[in-house]
Amino acid sequence: MTTEKAKSISQTIDEEPQVLVEIEDKEPALDSLKLSINFKPKGTYNSVTNSIEADRAYFRSLYQTNSIKAIDSASQYVYSKLVNDIVPHWYGTEWDFNGHTNTPNQGEIACGYFVSTTLKHLGFNLNRYKMAQQAGLIEAKMLQPKSELKIYRNSSFESLKQKVNAVYADGIYFVGLDNHVGYVLVKNKELYFLHSSYYDDKVMVEMAETSPCFPSNIYVFAEISTNRSLIKRWILNERLQVPAN
Repeated sequence: MTTEKAKSISQTIDEEPQVLVEIEDKEPALDSLKLSINFKPKGTYNSVTNSIEADRAYFRSLYQTNSIKAIDSASQYVYSKLVNDIVPHWYGTEWDFNGHTNTPNQGEIACGYFVSTTLKHLGFNLNRYKMAQQAGLIEAKMLQPKSELKIYRNSSFESLKQKVNAVYADGIYFVGLDNHVGYVLVKNKELYFLHSSYYDDKVMVEMAETSPCFPSNIYVFAEISTNRSLIKRWILNERLQVPAN
């Protein structure tokens, strides 16, 4: 484990976002500096994904000597890598119900494939086709046991927001809706929806409260960046299987 690798990973976690007001035709506009996230892609997609295996080797080595520190650091890394490095390359990729492109902004991507493909490119050991073809509850159960999921039914947005903020810290979460899936970013008590939108026909990030795709009779949340068990599985490259039932 080299000092240079530790410094590189620390920079990935702590890197300041680009100053940018983004997201066309949405009010209010999202400010990347205020949110401390990037909206525009950095470098090439291959350079982003190619670095992940080497970075995971660092965390795997650290895990052997200090498992708590390894999981804490990897949690921050997974959050930053997904939100700031991987997803920005996908913004603007066209939505299609049957879309399953493996390359951002080339071809189309359905909502389930957007989630499963970005998780796979983040280094999670999974079959992106099998995951994307499941209902939202099953996808959530691939990430976290059912007993640990948060499931809300027939909630107004304000009620849902209060419930989510009561149990979740800032981080990135999977959410399954009636007929849609995506990521929810919890940041400073606000909820943001990152998804391949069937309404706007593209991958985008927007405030969950004003997203026409977010209203649902059911919301199934699974932790990602705050899920210590899942982060351990990422470090050790353990397979995420579709649950048997």
